[in-house]
Amino acid sequence: MDRRFLLAGAAAGIAAGTAAAQTAPGAAAPTAAVPNAQAPGFYRFKVGDFTVTTVHDGFVLRTNPLEGLVTNADAAEVQAVLEGAALPTRGLMNPYIVTFVDTGRGLVAFDAGTGAGQMAPGTGLLPRNMAAAGLRPEDVTLVAVSHFHGDHITGLTTRENQPFFPNAEVAVPAAEWAWWSDTANEARSPQFQRPNFANTARRFAPLRPRMRMFEAEAEVAPGIRAIATPGHTPGHCSFHIASGREQFFVTADAAGRPELFLRQPGWHSIFDFDGAIAVESRRRLFSRIAAERARMAAYHFPFPGTGYILEEGGGFRFVPADWTSIV
Repeated sequence: MDRRFLLAGAAAGIAAGTAAAQTAPGAAAPTAAVPNAQAPGFYRFKVGDFTVTTVHDGFVLRTNPLEGLVTNADAAEVQAVLEGAALPTRGLMNPYIVTFVDTGRGLVAFDAGTGAGQMAPGTGLLPRNMAAAGLRPEDVTLVAVSHFHGDHITGLTTRENQPFFPNAEVAVPAAEWAWWSDTANEARSPQFQRPNFANTARRFAPLRPRMRMFEAEAEVAPGIRAIATPGHTPGHCSFHIASGREQFFVTADAAGRPELFLRQPGWHSIFDFDGAIAVESRRRLFSRIAAERARMAAYHFPFPGTGYILEEGGGFRFVPADWTSIV
């Protein structure tokens, strides 16, 4: 892996294509044109002896975030928070960011992205941004999956359902597998999440020989430990990475856009399987990150999706990492 520390894609790593209104995980939607490509979206830094690279996989636009995105707050409250963060109340971007960690023993991908050309237009940029970052799919030795929403597992396989990471072991949370691999649970799942059952069966079918399951709090790989953060899905996991005296958290979808779900951690996202449990997990995880002054990365934060967390006013504030973190 290239050990230089560099920033590419400062303008959110948005590439050519179109953007779509987000509906449910894995769902396509009507598109709006994005005229020009931006620089490749990747960002690299060190955590102890490990090298971390966050890679932009594209985005969708939620055309009206005031309608239904937050299920336990009214539109006026959501509008006030969006306006207070200088965010649009229409056309709110939802980015996708995959984190890679080179441990020196192997290259670990945390989730697999949306899959090139398999989901909404504007997504699927991971292969070309990996190439720009000098990361080859065949060099990935482990994919640590946080949960089974389509935007996290569709990229495990190609459009022809062949493994995208041909040499990688795939580690999945046991509780997540238990839920989505059992079609008897479909009737007990929110309506718009039910397509996850078919997508789970499809994506993991060619990977079964190289799959293993891990329990909550288990060591997934040397220096990498799972953290149970259920609620967004039944078995959602985040990850703690430690190298030497430094540590780092991959929070996956424990919180969506930070301007909303960190500032108001008690809010329930439409994408949460169980909003109340998601809130408990969110508060516990981000309180720990803030108390330990640790660096973190999230899947849906503004690119490059990495920084620090402060507790503030009964909620949390995301502080993006600055340039001193890459020198």
